[in-house]
Amino acid sequence: MTDSTDYSPPKVWTWDQPSGGQFASINRPVAGPTHDQELPVGKHPLQLYSLATPNGQKVSIMLEELLESGHPDAEYDAWPIRIGDGDQFGSGFVDINPNSKIPALVDRGGREPVRVFESGAILVYFAEKFGEFLPVAGPERAETLSWLFWQMGSAPFLGGGFGHFFSYAPVKIEYAINRYAMEAKRQLDVLNRRLAESEYVAGSDYTIADIAIWPWYGGIAIGRSYPGADEFLATHEYEHLVRWAKQIDARPAVKRGRIVNKLSGDLNEQLHERHDASDFELRTQDKLLPVDETEAVKDDAI
Repeated sequence: MTDSTDYSPPKVWTWDQPSGGQFASINRPVAGPTHDQELPVGKHPLQLYSLATPNGQKVSIMLEELLESGHPDAEYDAWPIRIGDGDQFGSGFVDINPNSKIPALVDRGGREPVRVFESGAILVYFAEKFGEFLPVAGPERAETLSWLFWQMGSAPFLGGGFGHFFSYAPVKIEYAINRYAMEAKRQLDVLNRRLAESEYVAGSDYTIADIAIWPWYGGIAIGRSYPGADEFLATHEYEHLVRWAKQIDARPAVKRGRIVNKLSGDLNEQLHERHDASDFELRTQDKLLPVDETEAVKDDAI
């Protein structure tokens, strides 16, 4: 490995150089809205504003799991936030998440609307609201919350670290890829060792810890995240993690939740908006696009 570089950091960083990369246009060094843009509101009390990234999938999977468990009050409207278009910097979205990141939620079911942002906070909010997927007390609750916060602290190294430099950075930097690949494999080993001794991450029951961790680590274990990353990281070596990842992937609520607000990929796995349970059968993009346009999209993907 070579450590040579032509870059010397200035004494004071200024935002006058393009950062490059796939997501260069969606980042900026200041907070607050850039434009006025109201958010749509649907028919249900629960209004989700999101995108089918791993963090976004956590919340739609949680809601689908609640519906699967027999909670009709978990019905929701899910609206896409197109981060490539800057929707996250619209005034309406910033009002419910000052950090301009998906997912964000408004619960309009009470006397006053309740905003909740940060995916982990939303999972806890729903778990407590509906009394599901989070033990109410004792060691089991502590274990579940510990793994939930493990995910919140660890995933940035997997996504913003390994995923960014492996898949999205405009140049391949050996040092950065090696640094984050090492940490990614350490985290995979942490989970693999844990799952060697328990069926689910927090113990014998499926919890919000699994719902939070699966979109990130399950996705990479079964080859759904960052093309080629599963081979590069040899995820097949983590047999207990792969077992768990496939087990979660087979859950009907997970199959539904992971495609909510999905704007790319296979047309039958794109549900841009979700307003009713029937949308999964009737309103995926393969059902909405004209036949000739659907074929054209398929041809472009070849």
